[in-house]
Amino acid sequence: MQETYTAYLIETRSVEHTDGQSVLTDSLWRRYSEFELLRNYLLVYYPHIVVPPLPEKRAEFVWHKLSADNMDPDFVERRRIGLENFLLRIASHPILCRDKIFYLFLTQEGNWKETVNETGFQLKADSRLKALNATFRVKNPDKRFTELKHYSDELQSVISHLLRVRARVADRLYGVYKVHGNYGRVFSEWSAIEKEMGDGLQSAGHHMDVYASSIDDILEDEEHYADQLKEYLFYAEALRAVCRKHELMQYDLEMAAQDLASKKQQCEELATGTVRTFSLKGMTTKLFGQETPEQREARIKVLEEQINEGEQQLKSKNLEGREFVKNAWADIERFKEQKNRDLKEALISYAVMQISMCKKGIQIWTNAKECFSKM
Repeated sequence: MQETYTAYLIETRSVEHTDGQSVLTDSLWRRYSEFELLRNYLLVYYPHIVVPPLPEKRAEFVWHKLSADNMDPDFVERRRIGLENFLLRIASHPILCRDKIFYLFLTQEGNWKETVNETGFQLKADSRLKALNATFRVKNPDKRFTELKHYSDELQSVISHLLRVRARVADRLYGVYKVHGNYGRVFSEWSAIEKEMGDGLQSAGHHMDVYASSIDDILEDEEHYADQLKEYLFYAEALRAVCRKHELMQYDLEMAAQDLASKKQQCEELATGTVRTFSLKGMTTKLFGQETPEQREARIKVLEEQINEGEQQLKSKNLEGREFVKNAWADIERFKEQKNRDLKEALISYAVMQISMCKKGIQIWTNAKECFSKM
């Protein structure tokens, strides 16, 4: 059976060209799965960045008259706009825009997947089990990231409820508008049996038909604003990904510190000859007897080397953690500014659209009133 899928044409133009020369253009085709591969790569190589989300692969929060078919032309077009927005988000990011794999995604059609896999990013990806383990076992979580994680959960919950309410309103609004088509039919039938009022009734019926059909374009425009909200619904998961990475780093740091403390204690016990009864060393001594001075010296030497390595490792993890927090928080602040700006613009535009819809409704009923007045 032949596989059916949707491919998207990507065209890029160089902004750096000499006057008088034609603009350089690259064009290639990409599947949704390749967009997913690009994003997974970015998540691994830039864990401190709130990586832009992809649009939904399958339609969610749809009202009953909207098709949930993945191959529906309207859905494919909305997803195309979402994928274009995903690329524009990356291209406008001060760090992601410089990534070589992203550049090749836009310019190299053949062997791009092989190029990505050669980076070995999949080997560097953190396992879900390890991330879950870190979440529950980290002892000193950063309060800022804990609050950010709670915020992302609440943001996702709020936007989910908003989209569900909007879908229910769209269902009811569609029904209210379409039932006005019955006015149009009844007025037209009525006009056929009236001589003096016939023209007025016929015209009023026409206005009711216009009113009933106008809801299709209105709800199509609404989907654009719903998709803008969905983008930030998915951004919530991108925020949590940054928080999970910080938890993993903090957990590794705590484990390294714990291991170093344990080795220092072992070294101290060997050097002083004091052994805790319930320690592993104490149990070994009881079972196999005392070590010779030479054996103890050899063990102390090995432990001292391990302690030196552990101290260097702990220092490195501390520096890495501080650098991660610094870079992550800078990008989170950038994201917050972007989110506030985008959501404010989307909500204002949605309100303006609702006002425009109501004004059109008033105009149609005003026209119908004039028709009745002339009868």
